[in-house]
Amino acid sequence: MPTLLLSAADVAALHDRLLATSGWPQAEPAPAPGELWRWIQANHRFNSLLWAEEDLARRTTVADAEIAANKRAIDGFNQARNDATERVDEILLVALGLVDEASARTDAPVSRVPRGARLNSETAGSMIDRMSIMALKIHAMRWQTGRSDVDEAHRSSSSLKLQRLQQQRSDLADCLDGLLADAAAGRAYFKVYRQFKMYNDPRFNPVLVNERRT
Repeated sequence: MPTLLLSAADVAALHDRLLATSGWPQAEPAPAPGELWRWIQANHRFNSLLWAEEDLARRTTVADAEIAANKRAIDGFNQARNDATERVDEILLVALGLVDEASARTDAPVSRVPRGARLNSETAGSMIDRMSIMALKIHAMRWQTGRSDVDEAHRSSSSLKLQRLQQQRSDLADCLDGLLADAAAGRAYFKVYRQFKMYNDPRFNPVLVNERRT
């Protein structure tokens, strides 16, 4: 496998290390070395910021204006998270020789498909994005297992959930490693997919288009 690529274990280790960093995600540590890892870190930071805003958006004792501000922040972080995911895919696919480099960052990337290779519906970037979310769930559930303000039943139930989440991440990590190995060997490929989140774009959201006309 080309050395520019990665292992899922290293991805999980980065996710966990960042979650254990004081001040994360508001205070971002030095970026990880290399463009690929910088974008993986950026994706994780935006997921972490998004997670915090989602919690705040569930508040019931604050003014509606505060919830509206949370919703707008959620939209921004979600867009940034998706942009980082796509950048990870672009870098990986260029390294694997599975996309025309000149077109990789356009709205119509040109794939280079090895003969007989199978198409994987999920991209490596989207799997890394899912691993980031799994890391957040594991981090949050582990905290539940150590709470002193709940009963033992809650802690025991949380421990079982934590084990299940850890197994899910392990399975996902194996799938990521398998996809990258198969892609490097010419047995599989994936593509750069654009999310085209039109609700965030005033040129495409029909409500925002109508607002600009009035």
